[in-house]
Amino acid sequence: MSIPFTFAAIDFETTGSVAGCPVEPWQVGIVTFTPDEEPVFWESLLKIGSRPFHPRAPGRHSQLREELALAPSLQACLPDLRRLCLSRPMLAHNVATEKKCLQQSLPMEKFGPWIDTLKLSRAAWPNFPSHKLEDVLISLDLMKKMQKQFPDRAAHDALYDAYGSGLILQHLLSQPDWKEVPLRLLEHPDLSGWQKRKR
Repeated sequence: MSIPFTFAAIDFETTGSVAGCPVEPWQVGIVTFTPDEEPVFWESLLKIGSRPFHPRAPGRHSQLREELALAPSLQACLPDLRRLCLSRPMLAHNVATEKKCLQQSLPMEKFGPWIDTLKLSRAAWPNFPSHKLEDVLISLDLMKKMQKQFPDRAAHDALYDAYGSGLILQHLLSQPDWKEVPLRLLEHPDLSGWQKRKR
């Protein structure tokens, strides 16, 4: 299943909001998808110090506190973020967190255009019972591919989620009605069918 253009799928896992502490990313994963090539994977844990996490912050951070203490800072990862993310479309499932993390860490850089697989899945499959990342992957029968690539990981792992959003876009662009869709419509999909169903 090929794609018509190169893009970088990204996911940040964050601490969540805690009184007295800003929301900080503790893990980042990026998967670069290039036409007719295998995806390229990059990830890093991120040092956040001894600060608390929100009690409901998802992910396996509680199992990784020792590794997080030894991890590089987000600032140390900026050369990799520039190399992997600039000058190509960016992809995430619900892009707000990823856009904010990149803009805060590299305020002088322009990232994007941004493609949001949450919006795209709502536009393409408005009747799905849920448009959460893992639920969309299940509905599209992509979980076997996910488990083959990441047998020991699950949702709310940054690299896992980045790869999942990339698979969703890859699958969508293989569908007859979406093969020739221009990038601007991927950025701004028609959500009227999903909105009508919601009402």
